[in-house]
Amino acid sequence: MNVLALYRILYLAWVLSEVVILAITRTRRGGGDIQDRGSLRILWLVILVSVSLGSYYGDTHPHTIDPITPWAQAAALIPLILGLAIRWTAIVTLGRSFSANVAIRATQTLHKTGLFRFVRHPSYSGLILIFAAIALHTRNWLGFAMVLIPTAAALFYRIRVEESALRRAFGHDYDDYRKTTRCLIPGIF
Repeated sequence: MNVLALYRILYLAWVLSEVVILAITRTRRGGGDIQDRGSLRILWLVILVSVSLGSYYGDTHPHTIDPITPWAQAAALIPLILGLAIRWTAIVTLGRSFSANVAIRATQTLHKTGLFRFVRHPSYSGLILIFAAIALHTRNWLGFAMVLIPTAAALFYRIRVEESALRRAFGHDYDDYRKTTRCLIPGIF
């Protein structure tokens, strides 16, 4: 199996897993205090538009990111594999507490174990790596920007919404957690 085939299989696995996650975990009425502020819809819309346009642009314009060397082909595969592993691990760690939309259940506790010891939003760290992989796969710097910049902006909006909900739900405990744990990149950001 070549690098491109493996990339396509993993990309399809990611897309299918996101659809399943959305269908299974979306909080219904009575399942928690939904505080999403439209961030789920915005995120999905931005992902669909930016990934489609960036990928189309990369396919129809000259490749300005080295398309030939094996390292360049693998460059998109590495963040994709890491991103999937991080995202899926974070979701499994949260278990029933994970929801596609921002919602806090009355019985929910603040998770500080597993990947959550290192970053507050490992699921989103994984998504950023996945988007970086998709952006690299466009093989064009403008296509790269078309994928990564809008998706990162939508994700940062969602993080702000989620941080606000977590602060309201967990108060000083969450504030203390924020002081000791970075948002997306351990020790840096």
